[in-house]
This record gives sequence, structure tokens and C-alpha cells, in this order.
Amino acid sequence: MVSGDRGNVQITSQLCKGCYLCVAACPAKVLVQGDSFNRQGYCSVRYVGSGCTGCGICFYICPEPGAITVMLRKAENAGAAKKDATQSV
Repeated sequence: MVSGDRGNVQITSQLCKGCYLCVAACPAKVLVQGDSFNRQGYCSVRYVGSGCTGCGICFYICPEPGAITVMLRKAENAGAAKKDATQSV
């Protein structure tokens, strides 16, 4: 995995209203304006595919419930749990 690639963003394009608040707020700059329109005529946001830090800022700033989901990657979670176990011993 790429350094800082700890999360995965899923965008439900049919719910996106194209306000681009998430694009402006993303510290890793991994969200961009999409190139296609959804059923409502909005050009939705898309995730570039890597580099997400898993911070969730895009989720919290999005005014449309359910349009953005941020998930932490399992491999990173397992590594963090192992690291924490190592540190506590």
C-alpha cells in the first residue's frame, strides 16, 4: 500500500449533488470532479482510487446523507493492532 493509503472512499453517485464541498475539504486531495452526470443531472464526485488517509472529513462535510462512505483498509487495521500489541508488551 501507498503511504497514507489507509482508507477507501465510496461515493454513491446517484446521491451526489455536485456541491464539491468534499473535494475542497479533502486534505489528501483524492476526491475530484467526475466526468459523467447522474440521473438528477449533477456531475458527481469520484475517488481517484488511492491515497485516502481515512480521516472522514469528506463524510462529515457532505450535506447529502449516505452519499459518501469512508472505510479503513483491513491490512492497515491489522498492522495497527499488531503494533499496539507490541507496544503494550
